[in-house]
Amino acid sequence: FAWGYNQYGQIGNGTITSTSSPVQVGSLVTWKQTQGGTRGSAAIKTDGTLWTCGYARFGTLANGVGSTISYSSPVQVGTLTNWKQVALKNYTLAAIKTDGTFWTCGYNFFGQLGNGTAIDYSSPVQVGALTNWRQVSAGLTHLGAIKTDGTLWMCGYNTSGALGNGGIVRYSSPIQIGALTNWPY
Repeated sequence: FAWGYNQYGQIGNGTITSTSSPVQVGSLVTWKQTQGGTRGSAAIKTDGTLWTCGYARFGTLANGVGSTISYSSPVQVGTLTNWKQVALKNYTLAAIKTDGTFWTCGYNFFGQLGNGTAIDYSSPVQVGALTNWRQVSAGLTHLGAIKTDGTLWMCGYNTSGALGNGGIVRYSSPIQIGALTNWPY
């Protein structure tokens, strides 16, 4: 079920009509995790497939489209069946696979995709080679992630100290925040 602003079809019910009451998205009952963003939505089904809908600008929907196309119904991202967790905010999508790898796509002007570049990607790209990522969260211009050892990592725009590392320099690859190993997921 979804509700709210729907100018780009981000509710996923096949329309662009906003609603203040919950509406069912399709007839399937196999959704495992969902994430709503400002202009798009993402969800993982129980079979491990990743689905997105809404505004595809900058490649946010991870389906290889980086234009101003909108999708008002969920579209499957590739054919993989090993997606575990997804986060979506504004024009940035981040996800973790069941093998512990970290993947991102979308707008990357501030380096928030964490892959060491400032290039936009319309299909998921892996962040480093590590396989110990457990949880991810997306902000407007930055990402946060927690590893299986309980450490916190951030990347992207650091205006006003948004990354929490005591500075204001932006990072295009994840940096560890502090030395604590007890960040919850």
